Amino acid sequence: MSTLTITTIQTNLKWEDKAANLRQLEEKILSIPEKPQLVVLPEMFSTGFSMRPEALAEKMDGEAVSWMRAIAAKKRIILTGSLIIEEDGNYFNRLLWIQPNGEFGYYDKRHRFAYAGEDQHYTEGRKRLVTSANGWKILPLVCYDLRFPVWSRQTPQEGEALEYDLILYVANWPERRSLAWKTLLQARAIENQSYVVGVNRVGPDGNNIAHSGDSMVIDPLGEILYHETGKEDIHTLTLQKENLTEIRQRFPFWRDADTFSIEP
Repeated sequence: MSTLTITTIQTNLKWEDKAANLRQLEEKILSIPEKPQLVVLPEMFSTGFSMRPEALAEKMDGEAVSWMRAIAAKKRIILTGSLIIEEDGNYFNRLLWIQPNGEFGYYDKRHRFAYAGEDQHYTEGRKRLVTSANGWKILPLVCYDLRFPVWSRQTPQEGEALEYDLILYVANWPERRSLAWKTLLQARAIENQSYVVGVNRVGPDGNNIAHSGDSMVIDPLGEILYHETGKEDIHTLTLQKENLTEIRQRFPFWRDADTFSIEP
């Protein structure tokens, strides 16, 4: 329970082509030689970052959700990434957390990217998800959430425990703002004394917006353990709980944090 093995998949996405994306991602996932507990896909991995949810959304029993369940069961992994989901007439940029036994959790993206019109097409999420894998507490978030530190801020729990050990961001973050992506991922790790994993896509999307990837894994001191830019990449890394515990004990900055609450 002291380690967590994660595989990140930095990939190009076929614009609004669900069948092609599921096909290529299945090939990549089944080719992973290691035995990770968690495999991470980018934001809107089945379609790309599209503002056409009316045409592309599916329900929770839809094709891509069923595909995630099947792959998680076949590979015996937790599989996560976000999809366009319709529910009660609303559209969500929804991150799914699918376990190998079929059980799941989900997180609806809180901060919609108004610069691209996401707020005009998607309903905001109101609740964070803190989940777990192999004894690690994990906070999964989506892309633009990265710019808003309060939403990911640790608050001490009873017995001076912290809420989570790892923050996970899935993204379609444009290359033109890659400096912000890389800098903020490190900032979130340092300020929360947590591991951070950011998984982004590569290649141009249907609006001819370039994506450089820059997927990263960062330790609680802000040190970069993995970084790949400009190409597709499948990377597996094992994180050590002992390292996290030792850093928090040696530098207990979190004890001095402000207390606060967030309006839903």
